[in-house]
Amino acid sequence: MKWNFVLLLLVLCFSLTSALNVQADEPVIGKPAPDFTLMDADGIEHSLSAYKDSLVVLEWFNPGCPFVKKHYNSNNMQKLQKHYTEKAVVWLIINSSAEGKQGHCTPGRANELIKEKDMAVTAFLLDHDGKVGRLYGAKTTPHMFVIDKSGVLIYHGALDDKPSTKITDIEDAENYVQLALEEVMAGQSVSLKATQPYGCSVKYGAK
Repeated sequence: MKWNFVLLLLVLCFSLTSALNVQADEPVIGKPAPDFTLMDADGIEHSLSAYKDSLVVLEWFNPGCPFVKKHYNSNNMQKLQKHYTEKAVVWLIINSSAEGKQGHCTPGRANELIKEKDMAVTAFLLDHDGKVGRLYGAKTTPHMFVIDKSGVLIYHGALDDKPSTKITDIEDAENYVQLALEEVMAGQSVSLKATQPYGCSVKYGAK
């Protein structure tokens, strides 16, 4: 009986610890998005808090990922970036690939990609130690987050509902990020707040 009680306590402690870890690693929809500061490809610091009063999109990026290539080779992602940055949305690309891992971008390579891919982004941010990626629980490239003007997380997950590498799937896809942005810009609540992200795993280094 005593051992059963001890075992029960251990299970409860483990469950509580796991819950706390999930809470720490996963930002919560409807709560303030975690603040962070990262350097961009030109060595300029950007803090999320500096973009208060703006809608913000965070896009986790790995140029070597076939899922990312799908959206960039088709110009799908650049069209979204251009459309919404022209409407004063802040669009931040974040590269969390560690040095030596697939998709790692030096500042020079990041600037090359901005030009090569004709990206229409506010900044290309470098997160090589993975702190911000882990803070947000970023799992894939791409993994998308939308933050409203009060700094509250209103969407996170996949870019769209077609988890494939086929460019032909884009035309019929429902774009979740576009849906969230259009709804919030129209003064509506976001109807689909979270989805399962798809893509390549984020190539974090050792903690």
